[in-house]
Amino acid sequence: MPLDPPDLPPVEAPTAVLPVLPDLVTGPVRPASPEPAAPLAAPPAPPLAAPPVAPPFRPLFADAPGLNWAGPGDSWSQAWAVQALAEGGPAPAALAGGTCSAAELPPTARDIELIRASLAVVEPVADRATAHFYALIFLHHPEVRALFPAAMDVQRDRLFRALLAAARGADDPAALRAHLSALGRGHRRYGTLTGHYGPVGECLVQALARYAGSRWDAATELAWRRVYRLVSSIMIEAAEEAARTSPPWWHGEVVRHERRTRDVAVITVRPDQAYPFRAGQYTSLETPWWPRVWRHYSFASAPRPDGLLTFHVKAVQAGWVSNALVHRAAPGDVLRLGPAAGAMTVDHGCGTDLLCLGGGTGIAPIRAMVEEVAEHGGPGRRVDVFYGARRPAELYDLDGLRELAGRCPWLTVRPVVSGTGPAGGALAGELPEVVGRFGPWAGREAVLSGPAAMVRRSVGALVRAGVPVERIRHDLVGDLAAG
Repeated sequence: MPLDPPDLPPVEAPTAVLPVLPDLVTGPVRPASPEPAAPLAAPPAPPLAAPPVAPPFRPLFADAPGLNWAGPGDSWSQAWAVQALAEGGPAPAALAGGTCSAAELPPTARDIELIRASLAVVEPVADRATAHFYALIFLHHPEVRALFPAAMDVQRDRLFRALLAAARGADDPAALRAHLSALGRGHRRYGTLTGHYGPVGECLVQALARYAGSRWDAATELAWRRVYRLVSSIMIEAAEEAARTSPPWWHGEVVRHERRTRDVAVITVRPDQAYPFRAGQYTSLETPWWPRVWRHYSFASAPRPDGLLTFHVKAVQAGWVSNALVHRAAPGDVLRLGPAAGAMTVDHGCGTDLLCLGGGTGIAPIRAMVEEVAEHGGPGRRVDVFYGARRPAELYDLDGLRELAGRCPWLTVRPVVSGTGPAGGALAGELPEVVGRFGPWAGREAVLSGPAAMVRRSVGALVRAGVPVERIRHDLVGDLAAG
């Protein structure tokens, strides 16, 4: 089950059925009689036609076998879920909990200790353990292979990180629920169904038992079944709740593709239906050239009246999705979008001054947040933006930010260049150190976006400059978007 992921023309959406008009002529037309005709009773008024009903949402590519499509409603997902239950797999109410009632109890403090101890043994051989886990799934359920990308290396890394996060957070129910709920909602885009969780849990327990060595015993297995049951029930609940209000994914047509530098493109997408999000959030994108490979990208503009979405994409070395979006995508291509995620949004009710740091394409969510503040009038609020890059030519969005600052007196934009050579009017130095020189920043709310190393260094610099750590927010999307 994914834990985090041929070029076809777009398929026309089904046309709404128009109401059939009643026949106005029921017989041959006769010449008018010269004699006055007897008055006739007025015919009854025809019934009012019902307004057209919009067709239900359906994936545009569901019937395109060349895309190797997989998701809710496809034969692979349904066959796997039905087969799992038909073979006596765990029902949704007992997800991977076995028939023992003890496995259905909440995990105890002792269970958490056992899980962490077993993970300490498995961690050095995580690659082999996760490879064995997927081998078990594909061996016993070969039809599920269609739900996964061709290359599994990224999936293996994400699996173990997710397991660590769940195990370490099992004693913090609120944080665990927030994290797992987001995962459960996100897994809908892969076609994950409730019936999938039971077989996955069994394969996970078998893989852990093989690689945990002497740390594995009956008590450890019971602990893992309890935690997995808790994890899966939270994810299923979140997925089912999201299914009541939104599709598992949206289709978006590329309507504009602008190359800003050799390896950076600004892409504008029109979703096939209303797409709810906030400035500062991000989504996951899938291209038609790499099915089931998803990467995260931040929205580069605030919600717009026309519903269009904008993304800044940098092609990275060996990046499947990023290179496809920068070098291959063109107007008319259709992408898939997952739901919006992330909590790096602006509270417009408090009016706290903002300090924004954006490095490279990390300027995208910063620009979106500034646009949203501008739409709310920015009353009594100052916003300082530090925009960093290695060379002046890489400050591809500087003109747009300066134009926005010219209309908003509360906004200050400072470009920063870290590489050697002329800075072209920008401040010279590493972004975290330059921001620290302009401090102290006590009383500010700080938002950071960019490469993971830059974000981590900036957090330390801001703490030293007087910003409390609880008032520093970021979404390290760069780790997920790479590729």
